Amino acid sequence: MKNPRDGQSADTRERILDVAERLFMEHGYEGASMRQITGEASVNLAAVNYHFGSKEALLQAVFRRRLACLNEERLRVLDRLEAEAKGRPLKPSQIVDAFFGTMLRMAQDEDCGGQIFLRLLGRTMTEPAEFIRTFLAQEYRTVLERYKAALFKALPDVPHAEIVWRFHFMLGATSYAIAGTDALRLVTDWEIEEEDAVDRLDRLLPRLMSFLLGGLRAPLPEFGVGKK
Repeated sequence: MKNPRDGQSADTRERILDVAERLFMEHGYEGASMRQITGEASVNLAAVNYHFGSKEALLQAVFRRRLACLNEERLRVLDRLEAEAKGRPLKPSQIVDAFFGTMLRMAQDEDCGGQIFLRLLGRTMTEPAEFIRTFLAQEYRTVLERYKAALFKALPDVPHAEIVWRFHFMLGATSYAIAGTDALRLVTDWEIEEEDAVDRLDRLLPRLMSFLLGGLRAPLPEFGVGKK
């Protein structure tokens, strides 16, 4: 017979994760206190320690449950594209969309965290603690290796180091974009229309894809001694 307490324990764990995810998104890792999390989740500190052990482990659990969904979808999309290509190189635009576009499209799926997790991911990547950086690198390793190999194959005339740097720049641009438009609202003297100054995924996705592909396809830099 199933113990009713098992279900209650699972519900408590999910409630803590949901509250922590939102508060980490709103206040950052350092700004969100355990007192806030336990208060809004209607649990005591012992419950958080029982399920997660520490604040650091709690943040990792928040990410792990969402990144599993995201990583699986990124690999599924890449597997499909490579199967359809039948050994031929993919187009760079396909690879960029499969990696970055998949993330933005999944932000419309509340079961995978929705926009709350999307903004949490962006905020965390723009202001990461060392343990978070290490954790995310581990979680992304398999996916990044697959996408790196696809980009190397798609861009045979571009030095591998340049591809790695450009992907690094794309990660940074995407992180800033999905962290929210608070910074965008600060440049009010640029007279951005209100409909373009709010979080609209239907406009963010094509804008971001255009920007990322422009950077990926940009002319190679020239390195020379004494050049200014």
